[in-house]
Amino acid sequence: MTIIDFLIGMTLMNSMPHFVLGTWKGRMLSAFGFGDLQNILYGLLNLILSVGLFLYKYGMEKLLDNGIFTGALVLLVIYFLTGQYWYTIFHKNYYENSTIKGTTK
Repeated sequence: MTIIDFLIGMTLMNSMPHFVLGTWKGRMLSAFGFGDLQNILYGLLNLILSVGLFLYKYGMEKLLDNGIFTGALVLLVIYFLTGQYWYTIFHKNYYENSTIKGTTK
Protein backbone atom coordinates (compact mmCIF):
# COMPACT_ATOMS: atom_id res chain seq x y z
CA MET A 1 0.00 0.00 0.00
CA THR A 2 1.26 3.46 -0.88
CA ILE A 3 0.35 6.85 0.53
CA ILE A 4 -1.85 7.47 -2.53
CA ASP A 5 -3.82 4.28 -1.80
CA PHE A 6 -4.31 5.48 1.77
CA LEU A 7 -5.51 8.90 0.57
CA ILE A 8 -7.89 7.29 -1.94
CA GLY A 9 -9.58 5.27 0.79
CA MET A 10 -9.51 8.05 3.36
CA THR A 11 -11.11 10.65 1.10
CA LEU A 12 -13.76 8.23 -0.18
CA MET A 13 -14.78 7.21 3.34
CA ASN A 14 -14.59 10.80 4.61
CA SER A 15 -17.03 11.96 1.94
CA MET A 16 -19.78 9.66 3.22
CA PRO A 17 -20.41 11.06 6.74
CA HIS A 18 -20.10 14.65 5.55
CA PHE A 19 -22.61 14.18 2.78
CA VAL A 20 -25.03 12.14 4.91
CA LEU A 21 -24.97 14.56 7.84
CA GLY A 22 -25.20 17.53 5.50
CA THR A 23 -28.26 16.05 3.82
CA TRP A 24 -29.88 15.11 7.14
CA LYS A 25 -29.06 18.52 8.62
CA GLY A 26 -26.74 17.19 11.32
CA ARG A 27 -24.00 19.38 12.75
CA MET A 28 -20.48 18.30 11.91
CA LEU A 29 -17.35 20.37 11.46
CA SER A 30 -15.84 20.21 7.99
CA ALA A 31 -12.95 22.06 6.36
CA PHE A 32 -15.55 24.60 5.18
CA GLY A 33 -17.06 25.11 8.66
CA PHE A 34 -20.36 24.06 10.21
CA GLY A 35 -23.56 23.87 8.20
CA ASP A 36 -25.50 21.66 5.86
CA LEU A 37 -24.23 23.11 2.60
CA GLN A 38 -20.64 23.22 3.84
CA ASN A 39 -20.76 19.52 4.72
CA ILE A 40 -22.32 18.56 1.40
CA LEU A 41 -19.68 20.53 -0.51
CA TYR A 42 -16.89 19.03 1.58
CA GLY A 43 -18.28 15.56 0.92
CA LEU A 44 -18.30 16.28 -2.81
CA LEU A 45 -14.73 17.60 -2.65
CA ASN A 46 -13.59 14.40 -0.91
CA LEU A 47 -15.39 12.27 -3.50
CA ILE A 48 -13.78 14.18 -6.38
CA LEU A 49 -10.34 13.84 -4.76
CA SER A 50 -10.80 10.12 -4.20
CA VAL A 51 -11.95 9.37 -7.74
CA GLY A 52 -9.30 11.68 -9.20
CA LEU A 53 -6.49 10.02 -7.26
CA PHE A 54 -7.78 6.56 -8.16
CA LEU A 55 -7.94 7.40 -11.87
CA TYR A 56 -4.51 9.05 -11.73
CA LYS A 57 -2.88 6.01 -10.16
CA TYR A 58 -4.77 3.12 -11.76
CA GLY A 59 -6.69 4.46 -14.77
CA MET A 60 -10.29 3.95 -15.81
CA GLU A 61 -9.88 0.28 -16.74
CA LYS A 62 -8.88 -0.65 -13.16
CA LEU A 63 -11.94 1.09 -11.67
CA LEU A 64 -14.26 -1.77 -12.60
CA ASP A 65 -11.73 -4.38 -11.44
CA ASN A 66 -11.58 -2.97 -7.91
CA GLY A 67 -14.77 -4.25 -6.28
CA ILE A 68 -14.31 -2.56 -2.91
CA PHE A 69 -13.79 0.92 -4.36
CA THR A 70 -16.48 0.48 -7.00
CA GLY A 71 -19.02 -0.83 -4.46
CA ALA A 72 -18.40 2.04 -2.05
CA LEU A 73 -18.49 4.54 -4.90
CA VAL A 74 -21.79 3.17 -6.27
CA LEU A 75 -23.38 3.30 -2.81
CA LEU A 76 -22.22 6.88 -2.30
CA VAL A 77 -23.48 7.99 -5.72
CA ILE A 78 -26.87 6.37 -5.03
CA TYR A 79 -27.06 8.29 -1.77
CA PHE A 80 -25.98 11.52 -3.51
CA LEU A 81 -28.90 11.05 -5.91
CA THR A 82 -31.55 9.92 -3.41
CA GLY A 83 -30.48 11.36 -0.03
CA GLN A 84 -32.77 14.38 -0.09
CA TYR A 85 -35.73 12.15 -0.99
CA TRP A 86 -35.07 9.83 1.97
CA TYR A 87 -34.63 12.78 4.30
CA THR A 88 -38.00 14.20 3.22
CA ILE A 89 -39.78 10.86 3.70
CA PHE A 90 -38.32 10.06 7.13
CA HIS A 91 -38.44 13.63 8.45
CA LYS A 92 -42.10 13.97 7.47
CA ASN A 93 -42.99 10.59 9.04
CA TYR A 94 -41.20 11.50 12.27
CA TYR A 95 -43.21 14.68 12.76
CA GLU A 96 -46.49 13.08 11.71
CA ASN A 97 -46.00 10.39 14.40
CA SER A 98 -44.99 12.70 17.25
CA THR A 99 -47.44 14.14 19.77
CA ILE A 100 -45.49 17.36 20.32
CA LYS A 101 -42.99 18.61 17.77
CA GLY A 102 -39.62 17.18 18.71
CA THR A 103 -40.89 14.32 20.87
CA THR A 104 -42.07 10.86 19.93
CA LYS A 105 -45.00 8.85 21.24
